[in-house]
Amino acid sequence: MTLLAVERMKLFTTRSPWWCALVALAVTIGFSALIVGNADDNGEFTATVGSTQFGYSFGMAVIMVLAALAVTTEYRFGTIRTTFQAVPNRAAVLVAKTTVVALVALVIGELSAFGSWGLANVLKPQADLALDSGADWINVAGVGAVYALAAVIAVAVGILLRHSAGAIALLLIYALAVEDLVRLIPSIGDDIYQWLPFNVANKFLTGDGLSNMGRNADAGAPMSTAVLSQGWSLAYFAAVAVALLAIAIGVARKRDA
Repeated sequence: MTLLAVERMKLFTTRSPWWCALVALAVTIGFSALIVGNADDNGEFTATVGSTQFGYSFGMAVIMVLAALAVTTEYRFGTIRTTFQAVPNRAAVLVAKTTVVALVALVIGELSAFGSWGLANVLKPQADLALDSGADWINVAGVGAVYALAAVIAVAVGILLRHSAGAIALLLIYALAVEDLVRLIPSIGDDIYQWLPFNVANKFLTGDGLSNMGRNADAGAPMSTAVLSQGWSLAYFAAVAVALLAIAIGVARKRDA
C-alpha cells in the first residue's frame, strides 16, 4: 500500500497525466459527438449505443501515451534509480506503478465512455440509446477495462525501451496502423489479424455487433474478425498485457541491477 501511495503521488505531481486525461476525454467524447450528431434518424446510419463509442480508440491512444510517459519520464530524469535504491524489490515497484496507472486509465475510460453515451442522449434524445442488454453495457462500461489493459501494455513497452519518443512512437504506430496493415499480407494476413491484441479487444467491446447497428453497412454485423468469444477476448487481451509486463519486469530486474 505504501508503494501504491508513493506511485500515486509521483504520477499526479507532474502535469502530463492531467493533460493526457483531459485530451483523452475531449477526443473520445468529441469524436463520438461528431458521429452521433451527424447520424440520420431515418437513413442507413442511425445513432445507436455502439456508435456512441466511436471515439474510444483515439482516447486509448492518448491513454497509452500517458502510461508510457509515467515510466519513461522516470528513466529520463533518473528518479527510478532513487526508487530502486529505497526499494530493492524492482518487481514490486514496477507492479505498483503499473497498478496505479491502470486504475487511472480505468477511471478515464469509464468517464469517457459514459460521457460519450450521455452526450449522445442529449444530442439525439429520440434515438434508442438505452442500455437494455448485456451487449450494450459491455460496449460502454467495457471501455474502462480495455483502457486499463492498454495502459499495462504501454507501461511494459516503456520499461523495455526507457525512451519516451521511442515508446510512444512504437505504441501509436502499432495500435493505429500496424494491426490493420497486417491484413494486407497475402494468404495469411487475415488469419494473423484475428489474434492481434487490439482487434481482440475490439471484439470484447463490440461482440457480435448487437449494439453496433449504424456503424457499418450490415446492421448488427460483428465489428471485429477475432475468433474468440466476447468473454474470452477480454481474457486473451489481459493475458497479452500481463505477459508483456512480466517480460518487461524480468528485463528490468537484470538490466537495472
